[in-house]
Amino acid sequence: MYTTALLTFMAIGGFPSFVEDIKVFRRERLSGHYGVAEFVISNTLSATPYLAIIAVIPGAMLYYLTGLTKSVDHFTYFVITLCMCCMLVESMMMIISAIVPDFLMGIIIGAGFQGVMMLNGGFFRLPNELPKPIWKYPCYYISFHKYAVQGFYKNEFMGLSFPSDQLVESNVTISGFQVLKDKLQVEMGYSKWVNLAILCGMMVLYRMIFFAIVKITEEMRQKSRGKRGCLR
Repeated sequence: MYTTALLTFMAIGGFPSFVEDIKVFRRERLSGHYGVAEFVISNTLSATPYLAIIAVIPGAMLYYLTGLTKSVDHFTYFVITLCMCCMLVESMMMIISAIVPDFLMGIIIGAGFQGVMMLNGGFFRLPNELPKPIWKYPCYYISFHKYAVQGFYKNEFMGLSFPSDQLVESNVTISGFQVLKDKLQVEMGYSKWVNLAILCGMMVLYRMIFFAIVKITEEMRQKSRGKRGCLR
């Protein structure tokens, strides 16, 4: 959770560059060099390798130093989830930059939104302890930290067993499945790959929202310029 929160919160610092990207796009759009779809696709493709590097390097340092499950598939899932969270948050900040061009206001809105997502992710307070109005419905279910944290839990605990804390002198063990379901209140009706797929879907949805906002604002700008031209 700490790694995910740190890496995603760092995306707020890149908000001014997102605003500058929007300004460059609008200037190039007036020149007729490319459209909204080209801008969104190129922005996504150009940012993905750098976000992957940002996820791999800290992820490798943290994963093996803290003694997590030492297997390639578990580490791969860990890194892919980190990368997907970074891409998702960058998409969210792009949406904010398209709506709020002011640097300070955009950073405040992005930080506030991220804070709400972290508080409702099921880590600081277990899901059943969250107040149901607003905090659990709908904030808990739209928080990407929920799916990232539960995916990390499943990636680490599934297949393991631990000594039971109820019977100290016995050889009774408790499975990782029971820990996830009873102690951490993780939704066990689907696998960790579904959590990753949900994160991927949220990232695509955020990019589509960004595309729609930029498209609508550009059409409104063109109409306003046309009206001013008619008045002249």
